[in-house]
Amino acid sequence: MDLKGFRFPLFVDLNGKKAVVIGGGKIALRRAGVLLSFGAKVTVIAPQCEAVPEGAVFFQRRYEKGDLAGAFLAVAATNDRNVNRLVGQEAAERGILVSVADRKEESSFFFPAICTGNGLVAGIVSGGEEHKKTAAAARAVRTVLEELE
Repeated sequence: MDLKGFRFPLFVDLNGKKAVVIGGGKIALRRAGVLLSFGAKVTVIAPQCEAVPEGAVFFQRRYEKGDLAGAFLAVAATNDRNVNRLVGQEAAERGILVSVADRKEESSFFFPAICTGNGLVAGIVSGGEEHKKTAAAARAVRTVLEELE
């Protein structure tokens, strides 16, 4: 299998590292929650937010250039293509890892489906277009992890 179109799975320590999530919808908040569970210090920036995850800092406003200062990684998950593009650009300029939800080519990492069980963590991603297949694989991996002794 040629892996050139795929991202290398790299597991990093997020404990205490700043993560900025731009967006307040379902996808953004789910990703913020995952980052929090791995110990990241999460800032969510959005004009509206469905429910700020416990432990996140929330700024109720639009994204502004400079919002990624000091971040280890960023997530652009708004419903505004231009905002997501600007977040991706700022991250690239600052050398910050970024996941741009609506454009894989603007992302420096793909946000994985997280699978945990019995002290193990796995992440599942595809080349960026196989969302249903990724979800099915994640369910199967979660089942296997939960059954391990």
